Amino acid sequence: MVRECRVHAESNPMARTITPKCKLCRREGEKLFLKGERCFGPKCEMVKRNFKPGAHGPTSRTKLTGYGIQLREKQKAKRIYGLMERQFSNLVEKSTQKKGDSGANLFIALESRLDNVIYRMGIGKSRAEARQKVNHGHIEINGKKLDIPSYAVRVGDVISVKEKFMKSKAYENFAEKMSKVEMPDWISFDPKTMKGKIISMPDIAKEKQSFDPKIIIEFYSR
Repeated sequence: MVRECRVHAESNPMARTITPKCKLCRREGEKLFLKGERCFGPKCEMVKRNFKPGAHGPTSRTKLTGYGIQLREKQKAKRIYGLMERQFSNLVEKSTQKKGDSGANLFIALESRLDNVIYRMGIGKSRAEARQKVNHGHIEINGKKLDIPSYAVRVGDVISVKEKFMKSKAYENFAEKMSKVEMPDWISFDPKTMKGKIISMPDIAKEKQSFDPKIIIEFYSR
């Protein structure tokens, strides 16, 4: 069973899943791209051991029930965005309270988190690295430092790397590396100045999704 640091999650908003990231991908049976470039190479655990972790992983043939399908979809989304249960369930609750489609609202809430936007821009190789850069004060919103990974970006927000960090080793050859990044159409970004802008909110109909938000809403609506 995948173990999470639930003891600290209630009292510490910085709490993170302590299970090795590759095991999380293997548990879900697909790449969640939690370790950046490693996920695209031959060292990826999903290439070497494409089966569930544990003693019975290679021979497991478990058939999921309706509940099981909903649970796995929820766990997958939590792991993709690096959220603990309390954070995630709060987003679901807010999404159901808003007008419109709850699944689309949840997708927008997850995608518009600052750490995810930094990842989408290519400033972080993974969401975990993007979150770390936000926490360490590398990022500015509209010219002011913001170190809150959960900040929900808005249309018109200008996001940039602080000037004093731009020449650091972490951003060497940044413009060249950007050629591998698939930029969503709701973000405009200039890799030379490391500055981007939110030009619209994410559109669930246009974006690629690794999970089904509607199934997650159904899970919490039981």
